[in-house]
Amino acid sequence: MWDWATQPFNSVILTFVFVSLFLVSDSFLPANIAALDASDPIKQKALAELTSGYGFVAFWAGIAILVLAPVLGQSADRAGRKKRWLLIATALLALTQFTLFLVQADPAYFWFGAITVAVGSVFSEIAGVNYNALLVTVSTPKTIGKVSGLGWGMGYIGGILALGIVVALNFARWFGMDTSDGMAYRLIAAGCAVWTVVFAIPLFVNVPETPPSLGPPRVGFFRSYVELVGDIARLYRDHRSTFWFLLASAVYRDGLAGVFAFGGVLAAVVYGFSANEVIMFGIAANIVAGIATIFAGRLDDRYGARSVIVTSLSILVAMAILVFALHDAGTLPFWIGGLVLSACVGPAQAATRSLLARVTPDGMQGEIFGLYATTGRVASFLAPGLWALFIAWFGATYWGILGITIVLLAGLILLLFVRLPRHVRIA
Repeated sequence: MWDWATQPFNSVILTFVFVSLFLVSDSFLPANIAALDASDPIKQKALAELTSGYGFVAFWAGIAILVLAPVLGQSADRAGRKKRWLLIATALLALTQFTLFLVQADPAYFWFGAITVAVGSVFSEIAGVNYNALLVTVSTPKTIGKVSGLGWGMGYIGGILALGIVVALNFARWFGMDTSDGMAYRLIAAGCAVWTVVFAIPLFVNVPETPPSLGPPRVGFFRSYVELVGDIARLYRDHRSTFWFLLASAVYRDGLAGVFAFGGVLAAVVYGFSANEVIMFGIAANIVAGIATIFAGRLDDRYGARSVIVTSLSILVAMAILVFALHDAGTLPFWIGGLVLSACVGPAQAATRSLLARVTPDGMQGEIFGLYATTGRVASFLAPGLWALFIAWFGATYWGILGITIVLLAGLILLLFVRLPRHVRIA
């Protein structure tokens, strides 16, 4: 239910609604520029400045996660406080979503909105470190893949319902409510906050806290970085497959993130989807991803997480190339290709989490999942960087698809060279 509780922040705030349809839209342009035709170079440049400004703030949020995630995970391991840190970070995530209600449709509020969203992503990632580290607490070696897939799948279903509510409110024209000044999007953000609070409760009521690890005693915050370097060195020396898997997964996870991060942009800019059509595509994408992820969790336990990841990445690369090649063939190729891509992203993400849990040494779950978040952020510039670079080189948005495809392919190749323990199915 925690995946369910926090998914609207990802699907509604970050991907399909608040950022893509509000924060980087005409609402935050000067009135004289907003009034220009969409094809006007001046307006396009102004919108590009909003997009790059948001990306700059997101970059610094990634740096914060890079710095904080591993030592906080390390501290939670030693103190046995994964659940407590999860509660704190989840509460702060809800608070940032409430804060987005204050973002008015005015250029003066753009940086406030961008920074608030970025801060929310920091809290979301830190919460995820401790949440993922609890996976071994609520599963067994036999069911870890199923539990991971079910959690991720429930998140997609929660995102579907949240997006469905947004569509229903749009079709009902917000029941006559005054939605000027961005009020509709502000209420959506506040609604996501309430959703997070309500649906996170079952985890904190029912999941037990983990006991402290039996490793080294607790140390101060800054000393933790010294300890972290030593732990990384030991991980490389004693658990080399885990070390290399973290690096390989960092690359392809950035590609997976890029599929969803830029899916809404492709739908709106390249294929001309309206706001409601973008949201409807988001709902369909979450439905497909949720079903596929839950089903793939069982394949994970049966055939191994590595097999699920390799298969998913291979299909992703092939389908992304096909979508690129058919970019001018109408909306149907994007609907089909986009949904196939969505069906593969969730299984790859969930299987990565379960595989990492399987190869993580006992007592290091929080720290390893902290490194999992950190390594992901180390490579987080790849997909957006190549996306922007290919568009700048070739002058059309659809070329960004190839940038993401290259990241996915590089991650797949790296994973094929990682030597991991052979999967043993537990009867």
